Amino acid sequence: MLVLRLLNVVAPAYFLCISLVTFVLQIFLFIPSMFRDPSTTPLFSPALLHGALFLFLSANALGNYVLVIQSSPEDLGKDLNLGKGGEVADWLDGSRSPGSALPSTHFCRLCARVTQRHDHHCFFTGNCIGSRNMRNFIMFCLYTSLACLDSLVAGMAYISATLSMSFVDPLAFLTLLPHSISQFFSGALLSSEMFVILMLYLWLGIGLACAGFCCHQMLLILRGQTRYQVRKGMVVRARPWRENLQEVFGKRWLLGLLIPVLDVESDYCRQKEK
Repeated sequence: MLVLRLLNVVAPAYFLCISLVTFVLQIFLFIPSMFRDPSTTPLFSPALLHGALFLFLSANALGNYVLVIQSSPEDLGKDLNLGKGGEVADWLDGSRSPGSALPSTHFCRLCARVTQRHDHHCFFTGNCIGSRNMRNFIMFCLYTSLACLDSLVAGMAYISATLSMSFVDPLAFLTLLPHSISQFFSGALLSSEMFVILMLYLWLGIGLACAGFCCHQMLLILRGQTRYQVRKGMVVRARPWRENLQEVFGKRWLLGLLIPVLDVESDYCRQKEK
């Protein structure tokens, strides 16, 4: 438990550090390298368009990240009915109490809080993912994967121009790291260039992980399930996939797709509660 609590503190700091490094590399290294002659650069140059795209992806990823943390389990479960005489000890086994309002309501030992429609505990946000912050969490994973892909493409373009190499061959990227390590220790490669190459593989790993997690989470939502329900073997009532999506994203889902917002006014959920 001590290791998990330590990970719950270190992982968010690690993510914020990676985000800061990515922002610095994009703004002060990749994007300026796309400007050959700033005096003759058109208004809608590839560099400006890339910068605008990166800022859009980063703002959505960071905004939804903050909203996931802001929608804490304490806020989600403060109005939950634990039943007469219900105490926190009743939730330690992960099952809901007899008087709970919703199924799959779970007490997390790391958060020491109750979460409605508990899905899992995310160490990178240091928070549990449940009914209110599920949409923001999916948007966070989506935009993080897109921001990593954007940084990966920009980094490969920078390395290609700096080292005069081509990535047309698919094996060029796979063999880039071992060749770079040998050149770095032989003194033929600068430390800044080696750092960018290491970040390329880090962006690839984070981007693939977030994309895979987002797709898996969307599949569970379409089925009307959570990871907690699957892990516990809970049986859920079959519903149309459109209702399952609307329960999480609301009717005005496009608003939450374009900008990070806390609530998109899920009319379906409100009608269901009434």
